[in-house]
Amino acid sequence: MKELFNDYVQSLETYIMFQIKQETQRLTPELTAKGRKPISLSMGAPVEAPPEFVTKKLIEAVNEDGLHTYTVPKGESYFVEAVATRMKNRFGIDLDTKTEICSLIGSKEGIANMIRALVNPTTDVTKQDIILIPDPGYASYKEMVKVSGGLAYGVPLKPENNFMPNLDEVAANLEKDGYSMKRVKALIINYPNNPLGAVANMDYMKHTVEFCKKHKILLMSDAAYIDMVFEGQPKAPSVFEVEGAKDVAVEFYSFSKPYSMTGWRIGWVCGNKDAVGILAKLKSTIDTGIYKPIQKAAAAILNSKEGDEYIVEANKRFERKQKVVVDGFKELGWPMDKINPPKATFYLWLPIPPKYKTSKEFTDAVLQKSGIVLVPGSGFGENGEGWVRMSIVASEEQMHEVIKRLKEDGFYFE
Repeated sequence: MKELFNDYVQSLETYIMFQIKQETQRLTPELTAKGRKPISLSMGAPVEAPPEFVTKKLIEAVNEDGLHTYTVPKGESYFVEAVATRMKNRFGIDLDTKTEICSLIGSKEGIANMIRALVNPTTDVTKQDIILIPDPGYASYKEMVKVSGGLAYGVPLKPENNFMPNLDEVAANLEKDGYSMKRVKALIINYPNNPLGAVANMDYMKHTVEFCKKHKILLMSDAAYIDMVFEGQPKAPSVFEVEGAKDVAVEFYSFSKPYSMTGWRIGWVCGNKDAVGILAKLKSTIDTGIYKPIQKAAAAILNSKEGDEYIVEANKRFERKQKVVVDGFKELGWPMDKINPPKATFYLWLPIPPKYKTSKEFTDAVLQKSGIVLVPGSGFGENGEGWVRMSIVASEEQMHEVIKRLKEDGFYFE
C-alpha cells in the first residue's frame, strides 16, 4: 500500500525526538541494570505540573453546561478576547478579535498549516516555492515545508553574527545558489530560539520586517518561548512592536512552554488579517477547533496573577538549573566563558569535544555509556553539526547527577 501515498509524505523523516526516544527505550533495561537509568534532556518540554489555577479552571469548565459541543476553529469569543488583552498588556499591541486572531491546536499545527496555505506543491525543485527557515532551527520546520511540496532554505545562525544574520546577505547567497527571491514565500524567525536560546533585539526585528516588506513575503514569527527570559534581562520583543509589522507578519504563540501545558494543545496566531483569515478558512476544512473547557481555562490563566507568577518562578528554576550545568561543564573542560550561555529558554547549546567527528557520535556515546539523552546538533540543520542541544528540564538533583556521571565516565572536553 505504500506506493499509494504521495511523494511528499514518503520523503518525510521520523521526527528526531521520536528517533531518540525509541533508541532510549531500547537501551533502558541495559542502562538501568548498570546504574545508568536514562535521564532525558532531549525533549523541549517542561516536566513540572501546570499551574494549579489553570487545572482548577479546566475542571470547573468541564462541568459547565453546554461546553461539550463543537467549537469554531478561530476560537471562542472568551479565548480570542483574552488573547487580545494579553497582547495589549504585554506588548502594547491592539488586535482586532474578529480578523487578527485565530486559535491553534498548538503553535506547531498553526505553523505547518500556514506553510501548507502558502506553498504551491510540486516535486520539481526548479519550481518549488521557498520558505526561509533558521539553521540551526526547530527540526520540524524543514519537514513541514517538505511535506507541503516546497523547498526549505536555511538562514545561517552563527555565533559570529550573534545568531541574527543579515538577511540581505542571505538573499544574495540564495541567488548565488541558483534560486530566485521571487520564489520565496515566507521567512520564519524564532526568538527566543530553539535550540540556541538566543534572543533578538528590536533592531533585528525591524530588519526582518523591512526585509519582508522589500521582497513582499510573509514574516512568520514563532514566539513559543517569548515569556521564557530570565529575571533581570530585557524582555523578548514581539515583532508587532515594530511599526507596520502587521502589513507582512503573523506571530505564533503557545501555552506549552511558559505554562507546562504541552499536552493541552492550545495556542494562537495573530497579526496580518489576510494571513490569519486564510489560515482560519483552511482550518475550517480540517479541524473543528479546541475543546471549549480548554479554551476557558487557557483564557483564565492568560491574564491572571497566578499565570504571571508561575512564569516568573519557572524561569527562576531554569536559571538555577542552568547554573548547575554550566558550572559542571566548566569543570569538565568546556569553554563556557566563550560560549556565553543564553539568558532565556531551557536550552543549552554546547560544542562537542574535539575527539568526536560528529555530534551524533558524541550523543550516542553519552547515551550508551552514561544514560544521558541529548540531541545531536545535526538534527537542527547543517549549521548544527559539531554542537549538541541539552534541554534543562529535569530536576536540579538530576542535573547534578548528569555532571557526576559525565565525570565518572570520562566525558571531558579534550
